[in-house]
Amino acid sequence: MKRLVCLLIVGSAGMFAANEDAAIERIDEAARVFHEINAAADKGIPQDLIERAKCVAILPGVKKGGFVVGAQYGKGVMTCRTTGNRWSGPSTVRLEGGSFGAQIGAGESDVVLVVLNDRGARKLMESKFTVGGDAAVMAGPVGRDAAAKTDALMTAEILSYARSRGAFAGVTLNGSTLRPDNDDNTKIYGKAVDHKDILMGKVARPASASALYSALHELPNDHVSTEAERARTVKKTK
Repeated sequence: MKRLVCLLIVGSAGMFAANEDAAIERIDEAARVFHEINAAADKGIPQDLIERAKCVAILPGVKKGGFVVGAQYGKGVMTCRTTGNRWSGPSTVRLEGGSFGAQIGAGESDVVLVVLNDRGARKLMESKFTVGGDAAVMAGPVGRDAAAKTDALMTAEILSYARSRGAFAGVTLNGSTLRPDNDDNTKIYGKAVDHKDILMGKVARPASASALYSALHELPNDHVSTEAERARTVKKTK
């Protein structure tokens, strides 16, 4: 009997460790996807949008069925800017239901949401958020200088993108629900943590998220985004 109990304990510990690894791997996969999307010259998310983003959600391999309207499901991570312009710890999230729009068919897509203002950030910090229903969402522009040419960005709170079969584009993403995956967050942080507290920077950032911050271009002393900082950098190199 004692041996059986021991085996059950060992087996349970092994299963928890495997689940914890899967949750951490989700962070690494999100970092890889974001890096690949922005590594392609003039085909990624405009840099100025990334620099002014309040939050970013990255969902690798979202599974879809049907055409135009169909079921979809995916897991990923979300992070928001906090005090000092640093990114918060990642909160794992689930995307379910809704529609991608006609340009994306069945299969899998990597989905990225870029949140542009505080209202959009507050919405995504809620326990359940409906994309397109609770905030102004639009297909995001692609290309390094595209943002400056798009007047519609003045009214958008969240920009949505998808990469499918190597093609990356802004897409409509309406009717989907985004909610935190509390079980995976517990595995990453080692205790029960609140989705909103993570994104507001109230929870210490895990070491496992370093690759994600690197992909988001966070420098050791936070990131350089102002013209004054850039000017000082250029001056030092002359």
